[in-house]
Amino acid sequence: MIEKLSHCSRSALCLVIFVALGIVLTPVTHAAPSDSDLYFTELQQRLVRDGFNAEMVNVLYRRPDITFETRSVSLFFIHSEGKLDYDQFSNQWSISRARKYMQKHTADLERIEKEFGVDKTVITAIILVETGLGTVMGKSSTLNALSSLAALKDPAPREMFWKNFKNKDELTRKDFNKKAARKSAWAYRELKAFLEYTQRENLDPQTIYGSYAGAMGIPQFMPTNIAPYARDGSQDGAIDLFNHADAMASIASYLKTFGWKPGITRAKKKEIVHRYNHSSYYVDTILKISDLLKK
Repeated sequence: MIEKLSHCSRSALCLVIFVALGIVLTPVTHAAPSDSDLYFTELQQRLVRDGFNAEMVNVLYRRPDITFETRSVSLFFIHSEGKLDYDQFSNQWSISRARKYMQKHTADLERIEKEFGVDKTVITAIILVETGLGTVMGKSSTLNALSSLAALKDPAPREMFWKNFKNKDELTRKDFNKKAARKSAWAYRELKAFLEYTQRENLDPQTIYGSYAGAMGIPQFMPTNIAPYARDGSQDGAIDLFNHADAMASIASYLKTFGWKPGITRAKKKEIVHRYNHSSYYVDTILKISDLLKK
């Protein structure tokens, strides 16, 4: 967890030197305002009020690659599960790939299936649909995506985004404001969980990329799901969602927590997978792939 120490006041005229990090922060009086200045100031203040160390937050959001992700936020607002082509995952080519994946990871899959009681075909099906068996994990900075969504709580970034939003015919301003308020609160919780996870695992948060909604790794876990459900499947002492064994164990842990066990009915399987992704299209596809992999 990012250190929750005494808060440090921030002054535009102060020079803060972080020797351990090798980072020097200088005043930006002569530079053009950064996205951090324009859109993330209030977000940073909220993080500090919630106990995150002020210096740590300041260093993080002063990095030049911290930007407001207009594209990611736009995709989040117009996303529709019903428009996704799930049939592509159950065709002959995809099932053949999934079988090869299972052969490659036989030892881990069988060990994890035995430990958690979750079908290895279901674990594989989820990895296939979520990230193409770990080959497509998203190109959006998780930090930028979650920070941008969380910042919509504040007037300046919300107004800027609405002016640049190109799908106004799909969403009225009133509906946008309602959704922005709801989703920004959700994204802020995810952002805090993400920062806690990266600090706990000693990861640089700006090196992690995932979906435009902040889902990350091979299983596409949201950050708030990591602490309660993610597991060290590789048994190396760390939880790395970009590691296949850790991803498999984390998926199995999640499904087991919500009631998966050997011999459950198909109706119960549907109910549990629906918790992983709240889409009937998704649920039906996962179970269909599992059936095909068993043949």
